Amino acid sequence: MSTGTFVVSQPLNYRGGARVEPVDSSGTEKAFEPATGRVIATFTCSGEKEVDLAVQNAKAAFKIWSKKSGMERCRILLEAARIIRERKEEIATVETINNGKSIFEARFDIDTSWQCLEYYAGLAGSMAGEHIQLPGGSFGYTRREPLGVCVGIGAWNYPFQIASWKSAPALACGNAMVFKPSPFTPVSALLLAEIYTKAGVPPGLFNVVQGGAATGQFLCQHRDVAKVSFTGSVPTGTKIMEMSAKGIKPVTLELGGKSPLIIFSDCDMENAVKGALMANFLTQGEVCTCLWERCPRNLHPFIQQYVLKRWLGPGLNLPPSVYGAGALLTEPQTPPLRFTSHCGNKICGFLFFPFWQGAKVLCGGDIYVPDDPKLKDGYYMQPCILTNCRDDMTCVKEEIFGPVMSILSFDTEAEVLERANDTTFGLAAGVFTRDLQRAHRVVAELQAGMCFINNYNVSPVELPFGGYKKSGFGRENGRVTIEYYSQLKTVCVEMGDVESAF
Repeated sequence: MSTGTFVVSQPLNYRGGARVEPVDSSGTEKAFEPATGRVIATFTCSGEKEVDLAVQNAKAAFKIWSKKSGMERCRILLEAARIIRERKEEIATVETINNGKSIFEARFDIDTSWQCLEYYAGLAGSMAGEHIQLPGGSFGYTRREPLGVCVGIGAWNYPFQIASWKSAPALACGNAMVFKPSPFTPVSALLLAEIYTKAGVPPGLFNVVQGGAATGQFLCQHRDVAKVSFTGSVPTGTKIMEMSAKGIKPVTLELGGKSPLIIFSDCDMENAVKGALMANFLTQGEVCTCLWERCPRNLHPFIQQYVLKRWLGPGLNLPPSVYGAGALLTEPQTPPLRFTSHCGNKICGFLFFPFWQGAKVLCGGDIYVPDDPKLKDGYYMQPCILTNCRDDMTCVKEEIFGPVMSILSFDTEAEVLERANDTTFGLAAGVFTRDLQRAHRVVAELQAGMCFINNYNVSPVELPFGGYKKSGFGRENGRVTIEYYSQLKTVCVEMGDVESAF
């Protein structure tokens, strides 16, 4: 498979264990390859009837799947994880072509996907309630039961990984799922659906419907949907919460962020700079945990030069003609952005405002056309580092979702904590320091759901991931996610006579 020949000709909906064309439509969409700008798929968005069919298929499969033991579900999820591992290169290549991220990062995403399935396969057999002894030989017990048909709505920056992160705990708990990928990255979720079928899940247990806002609305408002899990922007998350509230449906929201990375003077500078680069330029900066850096005022000029030196070091000093030139490069270079409008309008706007507010460009920030004629219609931007920034600047306050790093300074620990928490977001935060007492003291005060000490943007599947404040609620990954995909039933057993007031 090569970037120039990959085109999707099969249907992009998956229902009842097979690819299908939707029975009705809420419009059509085109999916593009960011590296070249060419169309790789044209597909029909699912209308209300198609959504209903997908939900009914899932409902029927749920009746079979929910009756299986945890160990039976475990074996099937392990087989799905094995198939993903076996097809890692193929899936990563598809992800790279449709999403634009480097093949290096895509391979890592696929690894975390099969690891997620393995993790929840291990938990499937351990789901249990409690036995409680009551007076007179009576007793009570609890049952942890699945919810039913769950909806997963994914984002375009981690298409396959998000589908795996949402479906693995849902299926492990005995639920069925209808998954709607982003209309910008519709392709790889179909691969996951086929893998689940091959692994042995009942037909219809994991269905895929394609579409935009209208399709998402049909899903959230469907009476037979028991839960909605969404990853995406704050405005869309607000609408999903409102729609789900009308049916009293529980929701999990993993939304945007603008996360602080605090670098103290006593840190390991090499690691701190590597962490800062990972924090801002992983997946072209199109990551919800991306951030701004704060370092002590006396360290500020030094870290700027250190970052610049590291950025222009071997492997990163690339001329514009090869930035992201092959999203399928084997090395972790800077690939194209996902959208031409995103690249040309929103990110440039974030760069324009700081200029007249007094910020300075340390390096990068140019939109360009690569020399390779195959890439002339791709969406490319050199990663940018801004300095001389202030807290009130647009580039510091708002989520850019592009390869832009803002560097600020601070004087005291108390000051930087106050400034770091002065945001409506609360997804992630990081601290670099050799003083572990300070590290734990600072993260205890940070208002963020995912905190890193001496690292950044690592997400082991064993650890819960999610945010505070407008970054959402509920968690992905970790043991706690079982609670978001199951419910407790209490059973009270009387072993004697009924004591009655009548």
